[in-house]
Amino acid sequence: MDPEVRQLRALLAVVDTGSFTAAADELGFSQASVSRTVAALERALGARVLHRTTREVSLTAVGAQVVGHARRVLEEVAAIRRAAEQSRGDLRVGYAWSALGRHTTTVQRRWSAARPGSALTLVQSGSRTAGLTEGVADVSVLRRELDDPRVRTALVGSERRFAAMASDDPLARRRSLTLADFAGRTVAVDARTGTTSEQLWTPPTAPAATRTVHGIEDWLTVIAAGQAVGISAEATAAQHPRPGVAYRLVRDAPPVPVWLAWWADSPPPDLPALLDLVREEYGHPGVPPRSSDAALRHPAPSSPPGRRGPR
Repeated sequence: MDPEVRQLRALLAVVDTGSFTAAADELGFSQASVSRTVAALERALGARVLHRTTREVSLTAVGAQVVGHARRVLEEVAAIRRAAEQSRGDLRVGYAWSALGRHTTTVQRRWSAARPGSALTLVQSGSRTAGLTEGVADVSVLRRELDDPRVRTALVGSERRFAAMASDDPLARRRSLTLADFAGRTVAVDARTGTTSEQLWTPPTAPAATRTVHGIEDWLTVIAAGQAVGISAEATAAQHPRPGVAYRLVRDAPPVPVWLAWWADSPPPDLPALLDLVREEYGHPGVPPRSSDAALRHPAPSSPPGRRGPR
């Protein structure tokens, strides 16, 4: 029996997130379902790909080889999807947490008005590239730097940072905060797709601890319960109001840059128009061309099958 794409996807999710629980959250399945899918892959291959203990999951020698091939297979599947999707007229925009924040609806409406029959379809994905390298998006919105030679990015704007806390937290009584107000607190951090890290602070104003979360729903749940506070881009406050959670501007925090990202060898149609539109909405016009933007007019040559570039 040959391995299936869904089995390879489940394996990579476990490897990339570090656990079956986190992989289940990312894929939107139950932990038991992910475990069964990986077990089915092992039966198909006739070999173990993961060592499982009560404390951690790690690759076997066979698994380490399978993972490299699995990534290339999924990249080619993504290329097939892109080829089909680009002929449909709609442009899929991937995002991890908050799309384009308060600009999202305006950008969608303006795009459709200028191009009847075409729409910007939003797709949420918890991957580092917000669905781009997984093939579920043609363009993705990123708020973290990406070091991947297969992908081009363009800066389209920036956003202020907002703190999030339980509505009965003493910090919620203030109109705005500073980074020093986080001293001694526990901060919820999503190291995979979030915009916050301990590097925002310097002693002695640094938080006392961080709490790892997986995605926006986990982040909001922990904060609403008073188990941690958070700090995120302005777009999160705009798109994710939640009963029991209060947002406050952090006056002295550096802004969060916002990029659009796309495959270097196959930029989608009308991408320059999308860049112009999003930059205009963010009040970020007249950005001088970057090497990433130049790729729109001189895209890199397509890589041969199975060799899309180093990871």
